[in-house]
Amino acid sequence: MDSSHHGNYKLSKAEKKFLRKQIKASHTLLRHEGIQTVSCATQSLVVANGGLGNGMCRNQLLPVLEKCGLVDALLMPPNKPYSFARYKTVEESKRAYVTLNGKEVVDDLGHKIILYLNFVEKAQWKELRPPALPPGLVVVEEIISSEDEKMLLESVDWTKDTDNQNSQKSLKHRRVKHFGYEFHYEGNNVDKDKPLSGGLPDICDSFLEKWLREGYIKHKPDQMTINQYEPGHGIPAHIDTHSAFEDEIVSLSLGSEIVMDFKHPDGITVPVMLPRRSLLVMTGESRYLWTHGITCRKFDTVQASGSQKSGIITSDVGDLTLSKRGLRTSFTFRKVRQTPCNCSYPLVCDSQRRETPPSFPESDKEASRLEQEHVHQVYEEIAGHFSSTRHTPWPHVVEFLKALPNGSVVADIGCGNGKYLGVNKELYTIGCDRSQNLVDICRERQFQALVCDALAVPVRSGVCDACISIAVIHHFATAERRVAALQELVRLLRPGGKALIYVWAMEQEYNKQKSKYLRGNRTSQEKKEEMNGDTSVQRLLVEQMSDLGSRDSASSVPCIREGRGNSRQVSDSKLPIHVNRTSFYSQDVLVPWHLKGNPDKGKPVEPFGPIGPHDPSPVFHRYYHVFREGELEAACRTVSDVRVLQSYYDQGNWCVILQKA
Repeated sequence: MDSSHHGNYKLSKAEKKFLRKQIKASHTLLRHEGIQTVSCATQSLVVANGGLGNGMCRNQLLPVLEKCGLVDALLMPPNKPYSFARYKTVEESKRAYVTLNGKEVVDDLGHKIILYLNFVEKAQWKELRPPALPPGLVVVEEIISSEDEKMLLESVDWTKDTDNQNSQKSLKHRRVKHFGYEFHYEGNNVDKDKPLSGGLPDICDSFLEKWLREGYIKHKPDQMTINQYEPGHGIPAHIDTHSAFEDEIVSLSLGSEIVMDFKHPDGITVPVMLPRRSLLVMTGESRYLWTHGITCRKFDTVQASGSQKSGIITSDVGDLTLSKRGLRTSFTFRKVRQTPCNCSYPLVCDSQRRETPPSFPESDKEASRLEQEHVHQVYEEIAGHFSSTRHTPWPHVVEFLKALPNGSVVADIGCGNGKYLGVNKELYTIGCDRSQNLVDICRERQFQALVCDALAVPVRSGVCDACISIAVIHHFATAERRVAALQELVRLLRPGGKALIYVWAMEQEYNKQKSKYLRGNRTSQEKKEEMNGDTSVQRLLVEQMSDLGSRDSASSVPCIREGRGNSRQVSDSKLPIHVNRTSFYSQDVLVPWHLKGNPDKGKPVEPFGPIGPHDPSPVFHRYYHVFREGELEAACRTVSDVRVLQSYYDQGNWCVILQKA
């Protein structure tokens, strides 16, 4: 249907629906991507829903487009749900617009996709300069023959129970076998005094000797882990613990190719193709500083031409398509370290780090001390920068506040910079926060606010018509203290009064939708025009990433046990430090905050100032207990005289509305 003529006659119901969807696609492209469509016919079209990001391969879309004429270029940006098509003539482009708009096609997974086309001035995409491989990373293609690959795969018996129960594990998304030493997930390490019987399989000896002779490795490994990945499964981004293993980590890919993502602490992500039968060698910076991981997905974005087997997946949008994953098995080899690590990256090295990460609290006193150091003090330090990032009220919180009767008395417990204190001018609202600097910001904005602890609010019982607690209770370090915070909220409410509570969710992907927190984790090549390994490292304070410890050989989730009184404790483990914009793999974590301003002097500072022995970089770690589904609701039900009215998930948060009986 030609959009220039739809006003000349009465549209059918189906035509109206199609037109609405076409206009919506056009508006979405403009709002989110800055792509301006035009009403006049041109040679170029943007094809909404016809992109790599929603499962459309080049070899599926191109034949569909070519039925309408000669396609001069098909540009498919990585991870985007649209593509650009440029035809030889305007007439061919108009034919595609009329013929293909609203056309239903089927992707590789059998899903039906409806295409929506609009004209654009030019089919173009901002090309990014291809990044370099992380320093110290090498991919060796065809390191073994297909016969050797078959022999190695057949040597792994996943059905047999071995004598040592620790040598084989069935993890959530893959199967794992350990040889030489078992990797202990709770400490991100191995017990060097307890080697597994049998050592490495004899079948590996000839390969390892050959790699030693050819210089790919310098030490003969004494630890190996075999991982088997089903299509669609992956492994979280991680750095292999420095103190556990020597410099080189090598991994042999068998059965199927895979794209592995390497990420520098400043945000630059480099996708690297690991072909079948290739050897990945990580040394130096790529081993100690960059995280590596495999994203869970059924398709990888790869070069369409097939001219490139290994190495970086470039941003050439005219040569990208999707490759369906197969069953992949990796053999990862390491040499257990017998002396402390003395690498060139002391700020991320557990052997050289000056401060030991805090342990999980085993008493109320320890919990209070942890909160003081990793909640209260941190917010005092980051208050100015934190406030500058907290300016938009969350819609469901606004809805709750605006639904309250005029004249209601409302307490915002943990009000931060007061962004909810002025949402409804018809309410009598008071805020409180543990941070003096945040309360000062509230007062500068002419809001009523005071400094206090959420466990002891200096307000009479039963005087509030409503309370809100937004992103506060997850900062309490034990289950008892979290329940006590809920009890204090209820104490403030009058009978019939309501409270809205938000806490951070462990499930950052829910109902097949990623939260905004995860969607913020995008490739950041624009952040840096050029990488110099030596100078960039000296300018960065990198968050310790040993919490994920999960690797191409093992999964690391701290060993959490339930103690008396339901206090959660980590046995013989330090609190892991979360990697920002990634999924959670532990409920109790320290989350880094990179300070980008000086609240004391009001002057900007370098995001990662120069690092010296007496110059702590402005990175702070906040303690969080992220809640599992149902956990907040269950905690609320332990409080007397409370009825849970509603429990829901909102953009990476678990939320409850409760009412005092």
